[in-house]
Amino acid sequence: MFKKFLICTVALTSLAQAETLTMDTGASKLVYLAKKVSGEHTGEVKLLNGKLNFEKNILKTGEFEIDMTTITNTDIKSGEYHTKFVSHLNNDDFFATDKFKTAKLVIKSAKKEKGSTYKITADLTVKGVTAPVSFLADISKEKAQAKVIFDRTVYGIKYGSGKFFENLGDKMIMDDVQLDVLLIAKK
Repeated sequence: MFKKFLICTVALTSLAQAETLTMDTGASKLVYLAKKVSGEHTGEVKLLNGKLNFEKNILKTGEFEIDMTTITNTDIKSGEYHTKFVSHLNNDDFFATDKFKTAKLVIKSAKKEKGSTYKITADLTVKGVTAPVSFLADISKEKAQAKVIFDRTVYGIKYGSGKFFENLGDKMIMDDVQLDVLLIAKK
């Protein structure tokens, strides 16, 4: 009988030290910045779901799914060019959202740095291709903020890249895409 009590106590203690926070998809915000020789474009994508896993109040892992069909543009306010631009982001030149509706980020390790800052190593999946990314994130039990920079060409998004096409001039698009992440935990 004592053995069963001890096992239950150890199990409950372990559960009390482990915590999973689910992200509020409505309050969370993902903003992209993509640069080209002659300017830049900004927009948003929506978080489909996400969670952060803590042990003894230290981040261990996490997983996030992004709804790529929600991609928008915020620097071109409206009109025909806005519609064409968003349509182009959704086609095969960029994210092929008819075939790849979601992107995914899976935190493999989180090393606590100073204060609430973590060095994150994760796998990012875009257009069915998974590759590692690393970045710094400020993470608490209420929210997480990070600037994730990834090379789009690693995921097969080569359109307008100087690595793959010559003589692009001011039509060249930079390979690095910046994603400013603000995740808000559900209360």
